[in-house]
Amino acid sequence: MLTNSFQTFRLFASLSRRERLMLLSGLVSAVTLCNFATPGQAAPSSSRHAAPHTGAKKTTFPRSSRTAPVKKASNPLQAKGEEDILVGSHRQALNGGGGMMRLETAPHAVQTVTKAYINMRSPTSTALDLVKNLPSLNIMAPDSSGMEGGQIQSRGLTDLDMALMVDGAPAAAAKYMTEDIDSENLEEVSVAPGSAARDLPVMSAAGGVMNSRTHLPSNKLGGMMDFSYGTNNLSREFIRLESGEIGNSGVKSFFSFSNTHARSWMGAGINQRKHIDFGVRKDWDNGSNAHLFLSWNSEDFVIDNYPTEQQFFNYKHNGIGWGRSSDPRNVNYWKNNNDHWNQVFLTAPVHVVLPKKFTFDLQPYFSFGQGWDASPGGIGTDATGAQRNMTSYFNEHGARQVGATAKLGYDIDRHNHISLGYWYENNVTDRNYPSGFVMDNGAAPGPNKGDYLISKGDRQQAGYEIHSLFIQDTARYLHDKLVINAGFKFVMANTWNKDYYGYQGNNRTAPLPQLSISYNIDNQNQIYINAEGDYRQPSTNDLGWLYTSMPIPKNQYSIKEELGYRYHNKYLMLDMSFFNYNVTNRIVDQYLGMNSFRPFSIGNQTMRGFDFMIAGKSIHGFSPYASIEYLHATQDSNVFDPYQQIMLHSKGTQAVMAPRIIANFGLTYTYKGFFANGSVHYTGPQSVSVANDQRIPGYVTNSLSLGYHFQPFSFLKSPTFKLNFTNLTGSIVRTGAMGAVYSARDSSTVYSGSSPAYTGYGNSFMVEPRFSMTGTVSTSF
Repeated sequence: MLTNSFQTFRLFASLSRRERLMLLSGLVSAVTLCNFATPGQAAPSSSRHAAPHTGAKKTTFPRSSRTAPVKKASNPLQAKGEEDILVGSHRQALNGGGGMMRLETAPHAVQTVTKAYINMRSPTSTALDLVKNLPSLNIMAPDSSGMEGGQIQSRGLTDLDMALMVDGAPAAAAKYMTEDIDSENLEEVSVAPGSAARDLPVMSAAGGVMNSRTHLPSNKLGGMMDFSYGTNNLSREFIRLESGEIGNSGVKSFFSFSNTHARSWMGAGINQRKHIDFGVRKDWDNGSNAHLFLSWNSEDFVIDNYPTEQQFFNYKHNGIGWGRSSDPRNVNYWKNNNDHWNQVFLTAPVHVVLPKKFTFDLQPYFSFGQGWDASPGGIGTDATGAQRNMTSYFNEHGARQVGATAKLGYDIDRHNHISLGYWYENNVTDRNYPSGFVMDNGAAPGPNKGDYLISKGDRQQAGYEIHSLFIQDTARYLHDKLVINAGFKFVMANTWNKDYYGYQGNNRTAPLPQLSISYNIDNQNQIYINAEGDYRQPSTNDLGWLYTSMPIPKNQYSIKEELGYRYHNKYLMLDMSFFNYNVTNRIVDQYLGMNSFRPFSIGNQTMRGFDFMIAGKSIHGFSPYASIEYLHATQDSNVFDPYQQIMLHSKGTQAVMAPRIIANFGLTYTYKGFFANGSVHYTGPQSVSVANDQRIPGYVTNSLSLGYHFQPFSFLKSPTFKLNFTNLTGSIVRTGAMGAVYSARDSSTVYSGSSPAYTGYGNSFMVEPRFSMTGTVSTSF
């Protein structure tokens, strides 16, 4: 049966993009019409009205419900056991590799790390650090303190092609993922590398979805705290307070605060972060619920100077670093290379169970960021005639994102649940680029201090407004063994960009069909197939770096197919998925230096391959895990290089930033109070230029966690001590490119922070931070 399905998959992949899109849209329409025509029957006792939280397909990233009186839905789209959060033994039995893999049943690829694994990692870990060993991802992190986020490569795409979410709402970009949530408040992180539900409020989902599920407030009064200290002068304090149920209202909440301080691992500089998370939850007996999550983040960190190839080898062979200077007179002084940022994030999903088999879901969300970056601006003459260092600013007056999804669901009969809804989003960024002199101590004074200001600089605004309609039907047959999900989403977007030189804008649409089918052969075997269309339009940050003299890139569009198989027994679980992507108008980003990127299009790409995961359940305390991805990604177009004024013969070459092999191995051991987890990650060689004339070799990274849970005493319910190590071997390796470049001879992409401003050495790179160790003591109370 699997062989026949794979042959069908290969036949479908051989069709042209237009033929596949037409066929997929036709199948979606046919399935929906057939399901509407099904005669009505009595609803089963396990009603979908009990489904917790919002989103029909958001069940890929379920929010656990702790309300006992309501019968839970039997939903094949959900991972088994996600609602049994109070039954520890049952939940543990459905995890493998010590929480590095979870048993999934969705009709598309899903890869999840659970709380068991999160608890073993350092509290400084971001969501990116936690998913580093999933087969479809290559994660690049610039620091070991968790304050600077990172970047993602996934099946030949990047995090700019992915929807990064918290509780199903769009959150900060991967580079700034630390702004969203503290790791202690993460329950799990799930990645759907090739699929995005039609009801999700996502704009760029060609690379799939990564969703972080937040902590649910406890039913009892209490809390937890931890303290960490480590290399690079890292110190971190965290406390969470739980209200418990407030009276008999069913309302419960938590509040947490953390403070982090660390030194840059490369060069001089101090990074600081303060963060607040707040959550409120209310459950009703009929299955309705409301949840709110709010976070505030304030950071001051050094903007790293990412090395060119020549700078990297100079450090590796001669020990000469590329970091910021500790000399206030140096143009590269770290206090003149700083990012100051404040961010607020809010999401408030509501799930309402209505009479007559209806449900209603509403999820509003909001984020607002404000701050400025300082970077060297050369040397100038002040009013007294003295020569002084100058600074150039990126001054963000406000980056605002507000939106909401509304969805009405209805049980047509015992087999079919249909939902239809509307998504609206408005996103605006407003910035200018002042310049001024540094203060006497060499530090940047801030863009609004008039005594140092030279010029207010150009003002630039960009934004978009999205209106989207979606409909989907989920049908279950053969005692829920066969699940068919058909959906369609239509996006209408108005995009605009305004600066000193003028204004430009456009209106664009994107049709996004989806069809997925899964079949449970028995209690241990499942197969599935998924096909869908996804797109990416330029973000407001992309638009902000495009002057109106440069056209707004066309939307990127992807046709994607997946064929998967899952198996599990009492000893192990395995998950295998084959995938095929065809991408038109591929958008990549050039790295311009100082955290700045500019989008450009490189034509079409094809990505084909497979992911494989296997994990063992605990046997004598040992839980192994392994995964591998093979990716054959090719550039399907020749690309014109506007800087060299030549056509790059890139057609047929390995796609940029698309390593062919990613492999992982992990082993968890627990014995009484002792626990340990070790992991090894390998990424194969990859191209880092469109012309394929600049490459980086494969590399290995590793991590180790050791700890002990002590017996409770006094008010300390779970005293724990743990040590976390990264880069145990001290490897000096490049983990990936900061962005794409046309060729190794590009003279326009890498800002060096000194004169001459542009080095012309092709790409710049992220480097694995040196060996680090973090010790943490923690307890609940």
